[in-house]
Amino acid sequence: MTQGEGTTVRLRPPRNTLNERAVGWWRVQWLLFTVGHVVPLAVLGALIGPARFWLLLSAAVLAAAGAAATVLLPLWWFRTHRWEITEDAVYVRTGFFWQEWRIAPMSRIQTVDTVRGPLEQLYRLATVTVTTASAKGAVRIQGLDHEVAAELAQQLTRITRDTPGDAT
Repeated sequence: MTQGEGTTVRLRPPRNTLNERAVGWWRVQWLLFTVGHVVPLAVLGALIGPARFWLLLSAAVLAAAGAAATVLLPLWWFRTHRWEITEDAVYVRTGFFWQEWRIAPMSRIQTVDTVRGPLEQLYRLATVTVTTASAKGAVRIQGLDHEVAAELAQQLTRITRDTPGDAT
């Protein structure tokens, strides 16, 4: 990206990582997802004799894939998710193969929300949602320490209040 004459602006990765407890939070989510699909297959396999082999085989394959995902994906996500707040914008980068960079200029921010679901509360985490006038939707920073999320919401509120613009 070029700005002005002779000046090049490069998009750099946002500086902040998520809280390490996000790995455990994601693992529990994957585990619950996996169990929620394996248990019905196993129960049906135990009850339906003619389909027992295929149902139990499906349950075993799904359990193995779910166990691998539970162990590996959260570590991968932790290494690839980044975020940063400056006086000008909110930056979020997610993904590895399909990287998504979301940049929300302060002048476009309409609301800042902090959400803590039951599992997030258990892990002392929170999600900050920055709603903008973008058709792409809100920018979310998941896996933040709940105190960092509260401070971040206050900081964003202060910066957007002091930033000229109509957020449309």
